[in-house]
Amino acid sequence: MATHPLPSAPAAADPVLAVRHFNRFYTRQIGLLQQGLLDTPFSLTEVRLLYEIAHREGVTATELSSDLSLDAGYLSRILANFEKRGWIDRHPSPKDRRQSRLVLTSKGSANFRPLEERSNQQVAHILAGISADAQSQLLSAMQRIEHILAPAPIPAEPYLLRAHQPGDMGWVVFRHGVLYSQEYRYDERFEALVAGIVAEFVEHFDPHRERCWIAERNGERVGSVFLVRKAATVSKLRLLLVEPSARGLGIGRRLVEECIRFARQVGYRKMMLWTQSELKAARAIYQKCGFQLIGEEKHDSWSRKGLVAETWELKLQ
Repeated sequence: MATHPLPSAPAAADPVLAVRHFNRFYTRQIGLLQQGLLDTPFSLTEVRLLYEIAHREGVTATELSSDLSLDAGYLSRILANFEKRGWIDRHPSPKDRRQSRLVLTSKGSANFRPLEERSNQQVAHILAGISADAQSQLLSAMQRIEHILAPAPIPAEPYLLRAHQPGDMGWVVFRHGVLYSQEYRYDERFEALVAGIVAEFVEHFDPHRERCWIAERNGERVGSVFLVRKAATVSKLRLLLVEPSARGLGIGRRLVEECIRFARQVGYRKMMLWTQSELKAARAIYQKCGFQLIGEEKHDSWSRKGLVAETWELKLQ
């Protein structure tokens, strides 16, 4: 029987219709419209509950109801059916004797295992039809959707700093161009300025006296800063950037402090930086780290008039 493609996605201007279109596409893609999931007599909810009980040690009915947003009565009926089949046992919870921990019996495990294997085979079959590069893009898009719809709570140490790697320089130029256009209305000439700074850093990089730090959070780049040689005893801080999604976590100050620490370690006596008066958050960081404003100059650049460039200095020794 011939299959018919779904109508093309609605225009991005209507996000509700676009999301509904994607939902219809994906449910058909993985077979959720069939009467039984994975050619079995079980519903999607029943298979999901078996999965949770199998993979979560001692989960309670209350936790399942809360985590899966299931009606307590509906959940109770499904669990009673599992018990009747001999698939689950209930054991008193050591934390709350009024609650029962749910565990699969050997019979339950024997019935769940083929479902797990069949589900893995189904996904493997889908992935086998696309290239490795397309798979990488697909997984990245899935992770992005999950992060946007259900962002993870911020852990105690939510980011890491690392040295630059291939691909980072392009990201620095790209994100400076995008963010400064969105937040300060700078045109593409500012992006060109950043590209020139990055190119000079790469072409003349001295690993003993210079550094680039990239901040990462949840596997994504969220910040950058450069420390470069200006003279034998003078260093320069450049291209401090923190993504909007990561602001408020102390990343900007940490990046500046790493520059200061490294500059002192390798023997610089002074650190300079050049910024704009309207970059309030960055200026506040520089002040807190001990920089002093030593010069101002008005200019018209990057399609903006009346800008004020500032030169700041920090004595290191």
